[in-house]
Amino acid sequence: MSRKQMLRVVVAVAAVLAFVAAGTAQEKPANVAGKWEMSWEGRQGTQTSTLTLEQDGANLKGTMSGRRGDTPVTGTVKGKEITLTVKRQTPQGEFTQEFKGTVDGDSMKGTMSMGERTIDWTAKKQQ
Repeated sequence: MSRKQMLRVVVAVAAVLAFVAAGTAQEKPANVAGKWEMSWEGRQGTQTSTLTLEQDGANLKGTMSGRRGDTPVTGTVKGKEITLTVKRQTPQGEFTQEFKGTVDGDSMKGTMSMGERTIDWTAKKQQ
């Protein structure tokens, strides 16, 4: 095999490997559709909410239900990484909670940001 042919083979193999690596890097989104019981420690003790999610590929929408009623939720899931946003209207204006975490089968955990405050949260899928 000539040096030119060998170079072509090496370039072709490198291109195939790059293509395969790019395909495996984009992991399939975890399945998070359904009902979840979420909890976190608030100023008044343990807070719980029911999170109901619908999933379309990586896109999420749903409802968080708790002592303040039902609130719309939007978010994404990329591989095992999940991000959720909850926006509520209060007498003091709009209140936003940002949830970031990881999915592990029928459980999730992460951190919730509310302005400058950050709190750990967990969730278990309901059967």
